[in-house]
Amino acid sequence: MAVADKKVSYRMYLVAFTFFVIAILVLVKLNNIQWVEGEYYRKLAQERTVKNFTIPANKGNVYSADGSLLATSIPEYTIRFDALSPSQENFSELLKPLSDSLAVMFGKTPGFYQAELQKARNNKNRYYLVAKKLSYTDYMRIKSFPLFNKGPYKGGIIIEQKTVREHPIGLVAQRTVGYERSDSDGKGLEYAFREYINGKNGHRMMQKIAKNQWKPINDNNELEPQDGYDIISTIDVYIQDIAHHALLKQLEIYEADHGCVIVMETKTGQIKAISNLGRASDGSYYETQNYAVAESHEPGSTFKLFDLIALLDDKKVDTSKVYDTNGGVIEYYGRKVRDSKKGGYGKISLAKGFEVSSNTVLVKAVTDSYGSNPKQFVDRINSYGLNKPLGIQLLGEGKPIVPQPGAKDWYGTTLPWMAFGYNISLTPLQTLTLYNAVANDGVMVKPYFVKEIKEWNNTIKKYDTEVIHPKIASDEALVQVRAILENVVKRGTGSKLYSKDFSMAGKTGTAQVNYKDKSQLHYASSFAGYFPAKEPKYSCFVVVHKPKVSTGYYGADVAGPVFKRIAQKIYTDSPPTNHVKNIESKVVTVEKSYADYYKKTQNTTDFIPNVKGMEGMDAIALLENLGLKVKVVGIGKVKAQSINAGEIIQKNQVITLQLS
Repeated sequence: MAVADKKVSYRMYLVAFTFFVIAILVLVKLNNIQWVEGEYYRKLAQERTVKNFTIPANKGNVYSADGSLLATSIPEYTIRFDALSPSQENFSELLKPLSDSLAVMFGKTPGFYQAELQKARNNKNRYYLVAKKLSYTDYMRIKSFPLFNKGPYKGGIIIEQKTVREHPIGLVAQRTVGYERSDSDGKGLEYAFREYINGKNGHRMMQKIAKNQWKPINDNNELEPQDGYDIISTIDVYIQDIAHHALLKQLEIYEADHGCVIVMETKTGQIKAISNLGRASDGSYYETQNYAVAESHEPGSTFKLFDLIALLDDKKVDTSKVYDTNGGVIEYYGRKVRDSKKGGYGKISLAKGFEVSSNTVLVKAVTDSYGSNPKQFVDRINSYGLNKPLGIQLLGEGKPIVPQPGAKDWYGTTLPWMAFGYNISLTPLQTLTLYNAVANDGVMVKPYFVKEIKEWNNTIKKYDTEVIHPKIASDEALVQVRAILENVVKRGTGSKLYSKDFSMAGKTGTAQVNYKDKSQLHYASSFAGYFPAKEPKYSCFVVVHKPKVSTGYYGADVAGPVFKRIAQKIYTDSPPTNHVKNIESKVVTVEKSYADYYKKTQNTTDFIPNVKGMEGMDAIALLENLGLKVKVVGIGKVKAQSINAGEIIQKNQVITLQLS
């Protein structure tokens, strides 16, 4: 008996000891949770109930020089349905009217929506997709539908909003306007100026209440968002539209791989138009890369302008110096330089050689003049800054290649090959900068794309013309160079482009690309110049890569028409006043336009008139005299009006006119 009692006592002690150990461990764990892990769990609990929400800042807009929106941010809405939120009474009563409303808005049958919404409720779907990519107007409309107008708890409507970047006028300079995907990925103005456009996000502490719903803890934000600044670009929408479509037309005709066109204002360096189009697999063209800025390649004959400037300014030769084209072939170190014309041009002057783009003449002139001192020739290239990137406002600028005498890549053939645009590499924008300097009386200015950063009406930062080189050559040399460039169009390789109605000056270029591998050889057809020839206002460069050879590949045929179309459209739409003759003569179209306008102004009416086909300024005057507020999009005649003719005029009513 005593033994049995002793065993029981041992067991009791063991149990008591076990409980004691457990109690000690619990106390240790509690202490550990309280003092060691407590901070972690308190933080975890707070994160699940309190969260610091980011309040995105509104991105700034990108505007053209004339105030048109190139890029802006707009809200986009997705509507979903929590099928379990509405009571059975509300769901049964309002299912049909909701389905009817959705059917009218989205074009499907009421039966379709009744079946889908009922199915969502049967399947206990709390996240049924109703519609996505809705505008604010559509969002407000759907929010007012039966059942949905009861809100998220009683009506089951779930609203998701995000901000998307839109380009209101489509593909106009889209590649230059660009985008931003992340801090390290983006293109164009949007990315280069992200520091200004993006603004600064705000923060607000919010507390979770139920069903993933959060409410602000305080009335005020911890950090208010700061909206981004607006960017005012140099792009002119009118010129951009002309340039874009002129380039597109030629790319389609010649089934080319890609091409670009740039239009620069001569005096300022402001880029007024820039279009970069590449061919897709289906044969269509769209903006893929910024070839004008990023693509460095051998310029071919357009570089002969530099030869001419150097030869004349260094007084090596004059324009009347005669050269023998040697049957169109000359040889240096076993490599041949050929003229495009079989048999050459006989004996011709330097000026004539430039006009017909004779490779043999320009190579002979440069080699004879600089062969013993190639450094003098290359130093002039360097002094213009053509041996390094321009340092423009956009990122991703291509690097030029200019061989330097004495370097390991300098050979006996380097100088003669440079003379006709090979063994040297420039971007289209660099080539244009050289031509623009000739047009600008020798002053070389840096191209730029943004002229101002604004916050509403306040200027945050302003960009002005920046001079790269104050005088690239003497006035005497420049006068001769400009006369020869004008003759290229009048009687040289660009003679197909000549028009007696407006003057142009420039140089054609037809460069072989991948010529070291004959199986990959193709052409880059270009034209560089300015207009008008006498008092240049714009310079322009066009290059088309890999045109279909059977259709044509010479610069005058492929790239030249793009240049001419741009010059013709700009020049003839706003002719200089000294070209207007016989101002007393009546112009039939103008007289008819005024008669139509006068007739309509005499009719007092309470109804919206039909202004389609009228000149924009006439339509504006007519409508404003009727008490309407007029908004205008585009230039030219009225193509469409936002309020149909015949509707009753309302006080302070706004009407938008689409001009073209």
